[in-house]
Amino acid sequence: MNTSQRLATLALLVVGLLVATGQAGAADPTFLERMKADPKKEFAATKAKAEKGDAEAQSNLGLLYEGGIGVEKDLAEAMKWHRKAADQGYATAQFNLGFLFDNGRGVERNYSEALKWYRKSADQDYAYAQFNLGWLYAAGLGVDKDYAEAMKWYRKAADLGNASAQYNLGDIYLNGRGVEKDAAEAAKWFRKAADQGNAAAQFNLALCYESGQGVNQDFSEAMKWYRNAAKQELAAGQFRLGFCYSLGRGVEKDYVETAKWWREAAHQNYPEAQHGLGLAYVAGQGVEKDFAEAYAWLNLAARSLPDAATARENLEKRMSQQQVGDAQKRTKELR
Repeated sequence: MNTSQRLATLALLVVGLLVATGQAGAADPTFLERMKADPKKEFAATKAKAEKGDAEAQSNLGLLYEGGIGVEKDLAEAMKWHRKAADQGYATAQFNLGFLFDNGRGVERNYSEALKWYRKSADQDYAYAQFNLGWLYAAGLGVDKDYAEAMKWYRKAADLGNASAQYNLGDIYLNGRGVEKDAAEAAKWFRKAADQGNAAAQFNLALCYESGQGVNQDFSEAMKWYRNAAKQELAAGQFRLGFCYSLGRGVEKDYVETAKWWREAAHQNYPEAQHGLGLAYVAGQGVEKDFAEAYAWLNLAARSLPDAATARENLEKRMSQQQVGDAQKRTKELR
């Protein structure tokens, strides 16, 4: 049995594993560019406008205090200026104020207050707020869990092009959270988010193509989307890309590529990749056989995978005490 076959049980299809959570807001991109050019000058100009009651300037000033940009970080001041702008009905500030309450930044965490301010912003079609409102309903934070209400707000944000909302809609449809399962609808929303560069959506769309869920099975398309996710350093995508190379699924079989991508994921502490890489070093598959290196990776994977622990124990029986000692040192280097 080769390395890929041994890992088959580790690579079971798990779609919807990666769910997007709350998002932070952002200032106008042109404002941020000006801040990069001369932070102190732009801070002074922003503060002068804010003190005259300009809501946008007040909101931007809150972000500057929040991030310590052009000024010493001060979350209390950030809260003060976000609230001034929010009280004027400025949607971005209402969202940012909700985010501070949501995450307990400069104030005691209060999901009910977060919900209140997100809703004010969401009612003005601010997509980030709509998404975060949906997330609170889906998670049951500050409100009873309600997938129907979560769907409502996710869809509003998704229709405005919010990739995280599009991704979470896909997850809801795929897993039937408060709706009938609909793999085709899930794939549709995953694709919308994937086309915007959302790595988790790229990964799940690839899984749909690999398994034929909601789309016609197409290993080449699966490889394409796994590669896109892997290039964004998504460990799950890197592992799955390597797995497909090991089977020749949608691509020529290539154990060197397998080891390359598993190593990338292994360095991100992805247990299945650590296990696979360890087995590759045992067999000399895509890499030079190296029991010490194999033992080290299996040692790391064994923290969460019983099969990796078994493989490590079996390997240890084939090693000298010196080799085991070297492998233990290597494990420490890799941590």
